[in-house]
Amino acid sequence: MTFSIVARSADGRLHGVAVASKFLAAGALVPAAEAEVGAVATQAHVNLAYRTQGLALLRSGVAAAGVVAGLVAADPGRDDRQLGVVGATGEGTTWTGPRCHPWAGGQAGDGWAAQGNILAGPHVIDAVRDAWLAGVELPFPQRLLAALHAGDRAGGDRRGRQSAGLLVVQRRGGYAGTGDELVDLRVDDHPDPVTELGRLLDIHTMLFGKPDPATLRDLTGPLAEEVAALLAAAGHPVGAAGLDDALASWAGVENLEERIVAGRIDAIVLDHLRRTAG
Repeated sequence: MTFSIVARSADGRLHGVAVASKFLAAGALVPAAEAEVGAVATQAHVNLAYRTQGLALLRSGVAAAGVVAGLVAADPGRDDRQLGVVGATGEGTTWTGPRCHPWAGGQAGDGWAAQGNILAGPHVIDAVRDAWLAGVELPFPQRLLAALHAGDRAGGDRRGRQSAGLLVVQRRGGYAGTGDELVDLRVDDHPDPVTELGRLLDIHTMLFGKPDPATLRDLTGPLAEEVAALLAAAGHPVGAAGLDDALASWAGVENLEERIVAGRIDAIVLDHLRRTAG
């Protein structure tokens, strides 16, 4: 009832899963990932134990093919299951049980695996594969989303659309470096869930993406004066603690604190400040 892709970034630092389905909250059931270990997708007749057991096997050094072989061999319900696994290195692996509803199948390659069931046809997985392979210049979360979009445009789940999810992990890549969940977004019930997931990813990137050093501007001269005036208009006047403190205070209210750099201002932060306080 679902199509998904599990993948690893070229440098091996990020792992993730993107999934879409005519099923409520597929993002709550299908994906699992651990930073620098791997990613797992369990679908069709989901076996939630595949997530913890699969990651445990990957953590112990078992390759993706061995993880899939071990999980399905021990599962009497394997004929109704679908599974995708990618590890810290090597090829991804996918399994489709012979009793999965047609069309069902998958493909895999170096650092990725794509799979789906009750699809419009095999061309859906072809589209996911092609978009993944063509997306090498995209940031990793956007590359996963592009592959999901391609499968959706190719017909996706032949029963229609309902939910989508995106999980990406990176060591200390989470909020303020306090966790590994770089992106964890879900659309649980929506008429166009993949498009909505893209909207959420855009917001997530704006709020929590790291500033591009090439676009940072020094908070001096006329720019510092403009920023101070905008902050005052927004209710955060520059006090004795200085401009950096006032900007950080405003950014905390606007959920942009991850983009604050002392003595400088990020282009996205400046644009948002101009639009909301100008």
